Amino acid sequence: MMIQKSTLIHLRIPFSIFLMPFFIFALSQSPNPNIPYLILSFIIIHLFFYPSSNGYNSYFDKDEESIGGIENPPPVSKELYYTSLLFEFIAIGLSFIIGWQFALMVFIVAMASKAYSHPSTRLKKYPIGGLLVVSFFQGIWTYLMSYLSINGLSYSDANFYDLILPASLCTMILLGSYPMTQVYQHNEDGRRGDQTFSRMLGIRGTFIWTGLVFTIGSGGFVYYFLSKNLLIALYAFPLFMLPTLVYFLTWFVKVLKDEKAANFKSTMTLNMLSSLGFIAFFIFLTVLNYI
Repeated sequence: MMIQKSTLIHLRIPFSIFLMPFFIFALSQSPNPNIPYLILSFIIIHLFFYPSSNGYNSYFDKDEESIGGIENPPPVSKELYYTSLLFEFIAIGLSFIIGWQFALMVFIVAMASKAYSHPSTRLKKYPIGGLLVVSFFQGIWTYLMSYLSINGLSYSDANFYDLILPASLCTMILLGSYPMTQVYQHNEDGRRGDQTFSRMLGIRGTFIWTGLVFTIGSGGFVYYFLSKNLLIALYAFPLFMLPTLVYFLTWFVKVLKDEKAANFKSTMTLNMLSSLGFIAFFIFLTVLNYI
């Protein structure tokens, strides 16, 4: 029996490209990558876990307006719910090939994802709590999970003191970027009773918040590169981020004139520029690390 087209759409597998930067950042800082584990963990995280989380979230949201990666979401079905659980089961099962500790981390982040979406917990409706959960698990947690799996390390093998700064920078990026992904969904979120962080700040407030957090985060990257004596990265970072900065400021000016400019297409464009900019930069760091 073939999977329904609507289910495939809501899994949003191509959307996983926007969630790749932290995995590549972890790779760029990895001293001894285990190539089979690198490939397998990439598949587990991006082709099974993220689609599972996307589908599960879509099933309980039942969005009628645009969502991340889908301008006109089709109605959800029970098949989407079971498919998301199947993808999660496959992700956790494959994780045991790398090790039970990695599998445990995948399981925990899967449970956090469920708590974010499920009606019985629905962390999404709490502006600060929802933002902190997403930023922690898609930032610090994902970086550590990726780093350990890429290098085939156990908890006892890892030097968490050295890992906490780059992992925290990932969370800082999400603290700034995640509210921007909600900026066009205020009406839809309000209809469901979800008081997201972006709704709490308002459209203009969301732009100001994102600008401030990214400024602080950029300072964090500067400190990290200096501590690692990565002067080339220090100069390259603003060049890779320039397209995102120019678009963000140009878009903000339009929003100041008309808040209707805070729409789906503009949000997805910013998301794409930001993700591709970070991916390209972290690939650049990876090349620096291995030449």
